[in-house]
Amino acid sequence: MDDGAGGLPLAVRVAEAACRFRWEDVPPAVTAKVKLCLFDLLSGAFESRDLPWSREAVAVASDGARPEGARGATIIGTSFVVPPGEAAFANAVMGHGLVREDMHAGAVSHLGVALLPAVMALAEQERVSGRDFIAAAAVGYEVGARLGLALMDRQITRYYRPTGITGPIAAAIAGARLMRLGVDGATSAIALAANMTGGLNEWAATGGSDMYFHPGQAARSGVTATRLAALGAFGAPAALDGPAGLFAAHGKIADPSIAELFVGKPEILAVYHKAAPVCNFAQTATQAALAIAADPDFDRQAISGITVRVPAAAAEYPGCALAGPFERTLQAKMSILFNVSAALRTGVAAESNFNLLRDAEVARLLRLITLETDETMTAAFPAKQGAEVEVRFANDTVLSHRLDDLAPATPEAVRLRFRESAREVVGGSRAAALEAFIDGLETVTDTGRLGALMATGRRSAA
Repeated sequence: MDDGAGGLPLAVRVAEAACRFRWEDVPPAVTAKVKLCLFDLLSGAFESRDLPWSREAVAVASDGARPEGARGATIIGTSFVVPPGEAAFANAVMGHGLVREDMHAGAVSHLGVALLPAVMALAEQERVSGRDFIAAAAVGYEVGARLGLALMDRQITRYYRPTGITGPIAAAIAGARLMRLGVDGATSAIALAANMTGGLNEWAATGGSDMYFHPGQAARSGVTATRLAALGAFGAPAALDGPAGLFAAHGKIADPSIAELFVGKPEILAVYHKAAPVCNFAQTATQAALAIAADPDFDRQAISGITVRVPAAAAEYPGCALAGPFERTLQAKMSILFNVSAALRTGVAAESNFNLLRDAEVARLLRLITLETDETMTAAFPAKQGAEVEVRFANDTVLSHRLDDLAPATPEAVRLRFRESAREVVGGSRAAALEAFIDGLETVTDTGRLGALMATGRRSAA
């Protein structure tokens, strides 16, 4: 483990870098991005709270819920006050419920739905300023992204859900920074979280609900690791890079540069927000299909063949090449082929498309699709995530649309869907207060007030 840094284990060096990071080091663009990520998380949770996996997570988390006003943490869009790990679990599942969470492509990870619920839950336990909240979130995104960039490849993602590996550690280091645990405490939080990583990708073939719970487990693990470290629990400092550490367990050699935080562009600024409620790898192809469907010469009934070209990482990710049959919504959300077919069928990329699992026209279009990998796109990934859709017609004409990269949801779109979903769940006045609170987060002295603002029922938002 002697890497030229005095032989210090990687977790120690990451902890040192995280503890050195101060509010004064946070660029304005990072502050704005943390706020946008919060809006995105909350809108996803508000919109998905009545879906089966969200209801299941809330039921598990709220078993034995404390009365209103008791010390604990809030489940978004409910009046439940529960232990912080349980709130983090439920809120992460709900934030992930639409498959429309934020994405760091290089790390192949949804970091926000893992670390933000953990930080929010911990912030309700003791007085934490908005500035510390923002700095902690930025550290969590930075560490989680750098870990994913160093660890993830197509072999690992074939078996393991990346968010299940990066998420607990990102949440734990964010929690340790938030709670000011110091280098020793932050090291133990990282190490303990490394022992809690997991999440298998077998769910993809059948559309199993396993996937929805991966961020919940990561968020809960991050809270648990942080609280254990705060109580003095000692985690093995070499849990990341030791001979039996996380990297070795996955057949990899640890990259010491993971500890070089905030060198160059902060990783949170590489996070994008999905435009459509579908798998990351289906986003660009769906957008290309929508462009074709909007062409004046498009005649869906005359389609005779469809070719979709994507990077190899997209074609090979579990579930993305599935051609059917589609028995569950999640199978369709993951499938590049389904989302292209549904976009050509409806001209939109919306949640309503997943009412078409057994639609005859979607099924016909699916039978016409060929999925191919593109060498140029493969070489450009993950810096860019391209796709091309080519549609051939019975009269031998062709319509094609190629995108070098996906188009993320704009900040205005993210904020709009937050406003609409928040108004529906907590009402107009509280939704406006919640938006104003997040907008002024760097001036807040007690971030725990966020809990009352995102709750329903009679809880005070004061």
